[in-house]
Amino acid sequence: MTPSRSASDLRAIPCVWMRGGTSKAAFFHAADLPADPAERDRVLLLAMGGEDHRQIDGIGGGTPLTTKLAIISPGSVEGVDVDYLFGQVVAGENRIDYAPTCGNILAAVGPFALDAGLLPSLPGITPVRIRMVNTGGLCTASVPSSNAGAVYHGTQRISGVPGTAAPLALHFTGIAGSSCGALYPTGAVRDVIEGVEVSCVDNGMPVVVLRAADLGIRGDESPAELDANLAFRQRLEAIRLAAGPRMGLGDVQRKVVPKMTLVSAPRDGGAIHTRTFIPHRCHDAIGVLGAASVATVCAQPGSVCDGLAAPAADGAISVEHPTGEFTIQLTPGDDGVPAVALLRTARALFRGEVLIP
Repeated sequence: MTPSRSASDLRAIPCVWMRGGTSKAAFFHAADLPADPAERDRVLLLAMGGEDHRQIDGIGGGTPLTTKLAIISPGSVEGVDVDYLFGQVVAGENRIDYAPTCGNILAAVGPFALDAGLLPSLPGITPVRIRMVNTGGLCTASVPSSNAGAVYHGTQRISGVPGTAAPLALHFTGIAGSSCGALYPTGAVRDVIEGVEVSCVDNGMPVVVLRAADLGIRGDESPAELDANLAFRQRLEAIRLAAGPRMGLGDVQRKVVPKMTLVSAPRDGGAIHTRTFIPHRCHDAIGVLGAASVATVCAQPGSVCDGLAAPAADGAISVEHPTGEFTIQLTPGDDGVPAVALLRTARALFRGEVLIP
């Protein structure tokens, strides 16, 4: 039996559910959403199920990695192909946090833009110049493609994703200090906050990096074990709340930044071992731009990673995480700020319409 298009009392909105890196998000064309931001957010929260932690009455997955959305529109500034506005739906609180961007979901922006016809798709590789509206940073995505759109099949593996897919290279520019105004927003590469040494950094994502041992943690505990350690999490949150204003982020109690990353000596041949909180639950992996910020600290003399990290001579920094590793390539920038490049994969999961009351 063929299902009806939609019930008469439901509103249908075009939507593409996409995996980008190790996250998933609902992708929307800005033209399909209300122009008024408040009305737009009301519609998106109805679609995702923002009132309920389980998101049982929406398409959100009930975890931070699957409660994401992306709003895509044609580039609004010269030299940019598409604008990408990222939203982190805070499940159970019925709100969307637009403060950070997301590098994993960014990996799916170029394929979405090609499939949606926002720019011509070329045989081989199509460069897609993306502006991250949340932070103002720029990224050029080298998207495997054909005349018909993005190509998803390939042999590239990334940690945290089963199987293989087409390799998608991301080259970032102008991301240092994109949220905080400076690469090291406190003015120092090492600070003491709440009695603990930290390095506060923003190379695309505001992150507080701190040694696991300084909080009485080995650093290789499972995410579930760390999430169950209430005393530890309370102390970590106290540091985060104190770091926010010092990083120029203001009161961060209701924000998902800064992220908190515990570092320890590498276990599997990488440069550093990590556990990242986003910000209240331990990530099964690590975010793209979070990894870029952590890698930057690893390469910085005098940081909390000094003497702990083992970066490669060619600027490649393998950041170990609970489900594998993430290699960040750092190269010297003209302004002394490391430029960031990396490989991700992405895939369209379904295309259709999301129905809301």
